[in-house]
Amino acid sequence: MLEAIRKHSKIVMLLLFLLIIPSFVLVGINRNYFSEKSPVVARVDGHDITQADWDNAHKIETDRIRAQAPSIDPKLLDSPQARYATLERLVRERVLQAAAQKMHLVASDSRLARSLQEIPAIAALKRPDGSLDAAAYRALVGAQGMTPEGFEAMVRRDLSVNQVMAGVMGSAFATPAQAKPALDALLQRREVQIAHLDATDFASRVMPSDADLQTYYKTNSGQFQQPEQASVEYVVLDLDSVAAGISVSEDDLRSYYQENLARLGSKEERRARHILIQAPKDTPAAERAKAKARAEELLAQVRKSPASFGELAKKFSDDKSSATHDGDLGFFARGAMVKPFEDAVFALKKGELSGVVESDFGYHIIELTDIKPAKVPSFEELRPKLEAELRQQQAQRKFAEVAETFSNTVYEQPDSLQAVADKLKLKIQTATGLGRIPAAGANGPLANAKFLAALFSADAIEKKHNTEAIEVGPNQLAAGRIQAYTPAQTLPFEQVRAQVQKLYVADKAAELARKEGEARLAAWKAKPDSATGLSAALLLSREQPQNQPRAIVDAVFRAPAESLPAWVGVALGAQGYAIVKINAVKPPEPANEQAVRQRLAQFTQWWGSAEGMAYYEWLKAKFKVQIKAPRPEPLPQG
Repeated sequence: MLEAIRKHSKIVMLLLFLLIIPSFVLVGINRNYFSEKSPVVARVDGHDITQADWDNAHKIETDRIRAQAPSIDPKLLDSPQARYATLERLVRERVLQAAAQKMHLVASDSRLARSLQEIPAIAALKRPDGSLDAAAYRALVGAQGMTPEGFEAMVRRDLSVNQVMAGVMGSAFATPAQAKPALDALLQRREVQIAHLDATDFASRVMPSDADLQTYYKTNSGQFQQPEQASVEYVVLDLDSVAAGISVSEDDLRSYYQENLARLGSKEERRARHILIQAPKDTPAAERAKAKARAEELLAQVRKSPASFGELAKKFSDDKSSATHDGDLGFFARGAMVKPFEDAVFALKKGELSGVVESDFGYHIIELTDIKPAKVPSFEELRPKLEAELRQQQAQRKFAEVAETFSNTVYEQPDSLQAVADKLKLKIQTATGLGRIPAAGANGPLANAKFLAALFSADAIEKKHNTEAIEVGPNQLAAGRIQAYTPAQTLPFEQVRAQVQKLYVADKAAELARKEGEARLAAWKAKPDSATGLSAALLLSREQPQNQPRAIVDAVFRAPAESLPAWVGVALGAQGYAIVKINAVKPPEPANEQAVRQRLAQFTQWWGSAEGMAYYEWLKAKFKVQIKAPRPEPLPQG
């Protein structure tokens, strides 16, 4: 049968074609035949945000955070709350993009150019003549996986989107009369007296039995867990390890020396001083003519009395930074100065004076004071440097090939790292007591969250297989395997008995302090004259908490103060309890004019933020925002 089909395969394919195509014509082609459609998690202005969009945005966000804070707990980044926050940011981006499109907000070319120049990494690529090093710029954005055109489109889009909220938040204003009630309430001061009941003072009253400790241990077993740990071995492939296996020939070294002689040698440098009569190129022609005439007068004086150059520079030069040093500019090579100035300097002989030299800054009188000739080091002098550079360059070219070998070997021989270590002459390194979260002070692969996640994957733990090759840095791969693994476990009671007792006593002591505090509070409210142990009067404000815990400050300013004195009790957790007597409410401390202006500016900023939030909520309604994913419960405080 099979042989018959093979002989008549073309006829069979034709029959199948005739049978299958009509079924598609009758019922339509469902895209799920080819790929499962990602579910919709939100909708903005009729456009869907899918689960795939959300997952991709969250991956980008977590990668960014991990790059900035390698020691962060990965579980925090992948919590339901963190994921939902990413979805809300994604919705906000889509809302603002829709608003910018509907309002026809587009950033102009000049605005884009200014924004790009404000990026320090791009500003550093400017040449001395003010032009941009295009090759370096392309390499810079290429490192981010973008083309210059794509990067500029992204910046232009961001500028357009920012205009949506800037129009509201940037135009917010508040009068002093509007700000005063809110600022007075915020900056209000309250005179208080405080009685602290420290939990440690009640510890001696706690006499736990063995049964009490056992019950506490069982109820709070999570506090006595030892986290999972692993002993691992790992290998790292980087440029240095590739370079170590490369031998550089003498011929290659000598060729490299000749090719790079201009770069390796020091350039000729010249030292000059000048007198500048400022007249930028956009200065009216009449004023530039006056400046040139003034420069020619000074040139005549210098030629008449060369020794007076320094004094004239101090007195008349508009370049104040060099004028204080007799006009001296120090040593510089070609490329450091604007071209007309540079051409004049490098045309002079030592001690020679130039004519009046015109540049974009104005008119210069230049004296060449010294020459430092170019120096060309010998081949032998540069041999170690040349060998290191050439080996590194060859390693860079060879890295991709070696990286493929590394990746294939750790995958094909999963039960050991010895094979890849022998093949590529790598050192097998070890670490003990390793956890899923990078330890303080960890470096290299052991500080990389992605590498640790691979080490603690189910396959690596259960089968003790090699991890795949993980990129842990630029031109740096690592692979590892677990040698011994201890799962998370609750430590035996006897092993943690002392810790259990300490925690139990602290917990019960805090409870006793709270109960005693509540009893005293009730008694003192009933009979204020019976209050004892109160501190001297303190003047608290939100700005000046007088070293009091935030819980006390918050409680003091939440308490009603219509009838004074007022009493408030504050539970301080493990620290105990505090009873606060509020004696008086006082207005904010008088402020000088500058402080008043700063406070009004701060209030205006808050007001603008509030208007911005309200405007964004209006935009959400306008663009019919729907978030279909359920909002998770907030994380517990404390």
